[in-house]
Parts: sequence; structure tokens; C-alpha cells
Amino acid sequence: MITTFRRCAVAATLLALLPLPTTVAHAAAPAEASSAEAVETAPLTVAAAQLPVADENRTGYDRDLFRHWNAGLIPSDGCNTRNEILIAEAAAPPAVGARCALTGGLWWSYYDEVSVTPASSLDIDHMVPLAEAWDSGAHSWTAARRAAYANDQGQASSLVAVTARSNRAKADQDPAQWLPPAPSALCRYLSEWTATKLRWGLTADSSERNQLITLATDRCSGTNVTWTPAR
Repeated sequence: MITTFRRCAVAATLLALLPLPTTVAHAAAPAEASSAEAVETAPLTVAAAQLPVADENRTGYDRDLFRHWNAGLIPSDGCNTRNEILIAEAAAPPAVGARCALTGGLWWSYYDEVSVTPASSLDIDHMVPLAEAWDSGAHSWTAARRAAYANDQGQASSLVAVTARSNRAKADQDPAQWLPPAPSALCRYLSEWTATKLRWGLTADSSERNQLITLATDRCSGTNVTWTPAR
């Protein structure tokens, strides 16, 4: 699993590529990553059971209410959130050119166990899709919090580079409706889904929560979930 530390290291590398001014203002890591005390870990069965159950509400949803992609961790480097995720998750790093143009590189789409190149062939999936987040509580958030969610690099499981085919098959479905096709992906996917919901204080409908708990018990008994509550 890609760690938040690795993403912050990528940000530091990108910063080093910028022309050096008289005074260098170092990019701050996301606030959530700065406090080890905030990190929580629990077995998947326990974590899934912590999700509050509520009916979904899609009234008023519009994808544009979640502003993305923003300027990323280092606004001056030309790399938006999408490209920063691609750089962080590359199995073989791409060359980073002017205006953060990416060439070359290789990625592993864990949903379907496919190696992917070039970067343009990948989607950046919101682990919990924007529509599902809206249904599960984001409809009551401010615009700023929805933007923070849509560009979340404070927890590595929130955004993941995968094949466009798998991302579009998933669409806005929860784990009761869609699971990644690769058997090896199941427990990681359930863990990352649960971590994202817990991080952002999102609810689950009853079928979703039951599916998470059933699969956690039957097939992922040794899987833990680690999350950092978003501020």
C-alpha cells in the first residue's frame, strides 16, 4: 500500500526540481499526517462495524460540487492532484517535464491486476466515489470540505490510480454492488473503503455495512484498517 509518507516524499522531490528562490518555503505535509496520535487502527471486522448506518440521500447531487483536481501539495510546481497521485503511485517513475507533463512510467492497477502505461490510460479513483460520499453525508458539508475530500492526499487510500475500465465499471457503486475483479484485491479494497469512510465520518447503508462485515469475517479475517480522521 502506498503510504502518506511516500506521497510527502514525492512532494519534496517535486519541490527540489523548482528553481531555488532566496528563501525556500517548504511545502507542509497534510495536517492529518503530522500527528501520530490521530492515527487509528482496528481489525476490518471491528472498523466496518463502527460505520454508522443511515439511508442514502442523493438529493441535489452534482459532481461539480466537489472541486477537483486542485493545484496539489505544491501549487507552484504545475502538478495538480491527479499528477501528484500518478507520480506517487508509479511502479516505474515517469519523467516529469514542463507544466508537470508526464512521459513514460509504469503503474499497477490493483483492482484488476493490470500493468498500465502511459499515464493517460489511468483514472484516479476516489475510493469512496463522490456521489456515494454525497449520499453518505457530504451533502451537508461546506464547499471547502468537499474540495478537501475530492483532492485528499492526507490518507493514501483515499485516491488510487487504476485502469479506466475498472474505474468506470465501479462508477458510484458501493461494495454491496461492486467489488474489484481481481481476487487478490478484495481485502485491500474493503480496508481502504472502510478507512475512507471512517476518515471522513461518512455513513453506510445497511446492505453496504452488512457486506463489509460479512466479507471481513469470511474472507479477510487478518486484515486491519488504518485511518486518520480528517479535520
